[in-house]
Amino acid sequence: MSSPALAIQLSEAEMRLLQTLVYQECGMYFDARRAHFLQDRLQRRLRECRVDSFYHYYRLLMSPEGRQELMKLVENLTVNETSFFRNKAQLELFHKGILEELITQKQESGNHQIRIWSAGCSTGQEPYTIAMLLADALAYHQLRMPASGEIEWPRPLISPPWRVEIPASDINYTVLRAAQEGIYNEHQMSSVDYSYRLRYFDKVGERYAIKKPIKELIHFDFHNLKTEFLPQKNDVIFCRNVMMYFDEAEQRRLLEKFYRCLSPGGYLLVGHAESLLGLTDKFVMVYKNSGTAYKRVEVSQ
Repeated sequence: MSSPALAIQLSEAEMRLLQTLVYQECGMYFDARRAHFLQDRLQRRLRECRVDSFYHYYRLLMSPEGRQELMKLVENLTVNETSFFRNKAQLELFHKGILEELITQKQESGNHQIRIWSAGCSTGQEPYTIAMLLADALAYHQLRMPASGEIEWPRPLISPPWRVEIPASDINYTVLRAAQEGIYNEHQMSSVDYSYRLRYFDKVGERYAIKKPIKELIHFDFHNLKTEFLPQKNDVIFCRNVMMYFDEAEQRRLLEKFYRCLSPGGYLLVGHAESLLGLTDKFVMVYKNSGTAYKRVEVSQ
């Protein structure tokens, strides 16, 4: 089939069929306000596949070979806008409030494992930011602790007995590959100050590469938030600017999953324009200096 020369206008029935297909696959809901965006991204895939009608494209998606194309369509529907140290007020609350509380509690209980999930990690700036802030917080904590035994030199990024895991997931394989590579240009580094560049990046020509000790803290993987197979026992979950893709029913289901994926007393951080208000009573909002987070509420059995 030849590549379509003109944009194909979907009928109302075809649009509903496409909306339903995407919703069933990944939970993203495109209502009438976003129908133009959905059709625009569909048009890209029609051109790429050299398909001249929605009918033929839908048949391709439903064929045994169509799974890969469906994933490419979903990838085209995600807007992978991200940056280092995004939403500084929230990160200040995370760094100076949540992490200090978490580290103190872990120290007192003798549990030195910290696990933070970046859900919807895009090209990696968020989980790398989390890793840098966590490394800073642990270093500051250990400076205040009395020394016990010999001090390793050079000091490891995360000194024993502390253990850090940062699972980072996305539904888009393309951005996951970029995240795993961990190399960023000057424009992408604009929000990273000199001290962080010096400690956590290597300059490679005109670009910056994440240093190996930081990369080793993060495990990138594909996850579809619509499924139940999600990282468990997290102290903190970052899921910023993801829920806005979902309708209210899917948001409620996702918050139930996040509740189960968090350890008791854990925190959920969502996007600046996102709110849990009216969606769940299983989290309480924490607010400080314009930064917001949601703490899991423990229900007595």
